[in-house]
Amino acid sequence: MIGFLRGKIIEKNPTRLLLDVNGVGFEVHVSITTYQNLPEIGEFADVLTYLHVRDDTLKLFGFVEAEERELFLKLIGVSGVGPRVAQGILSGISVADFQQAILQENFDVLTAIPGVGRKMAQRLVMDLKEKMNTGITKTAAEKYGIKIDFIEEAVLALASLGYKRSAAQQAIDKVLRGQKNITTVEELIKKALAVIE
Repeated sequence: MIGFLRGKIIEKNPTRLLLDVNGVGFEVHVSITTYQNLPEIGEFADVLTYLHVRDDTLKLFGFVEAEERELFLKLIGVSGVGPRVAQGILSGISVADFQQAILQENFDVLTAIPGVGRKMAQRLVMDLKEKMNTGITKTAAEKYGIKIDFIEEAVLALASLGYKRSAAQQAIDKVLRGQKNITTVEELIKKALAVIE
């Protein structure tokens, strides 16, 4: 499987990217969010990928952020949500706002996403609520004076070290409640490692 590409951007638009990797051009489908976070044409980019295999078709989907790819993989696991629909959802809402809408069962926010009707919104909540980050919300992150992206990155880093997401979230929450002036992800991870159970 192709999980990561590093190459020069030859073309890009809000739905796709052409990446030159050592002379081989990879067409990568992207969300608007990923498109907006890509470097300019002619510059190099690191893109996390998911290879979708169906019958005689191979399609690469690309992501700048690990959180976006993680949500994409959760979305395509929901009945009736294929890669194109998942990409549309990611183009219509941020990862943090989507997670919050799922956890709060906010159907108004979910149905405001292009392509998501009431039935799909209900299915998304039913299938994803248990799988969503149940830790620190965007509002709490603002209260602590830290970016939600820092928190998500720290949770993923701790999870990659073998800790359960719930334990990672609790450790991070504990650190943030005690200290308000953490400025880097590395510092947050280091302090969370000291208190994680």
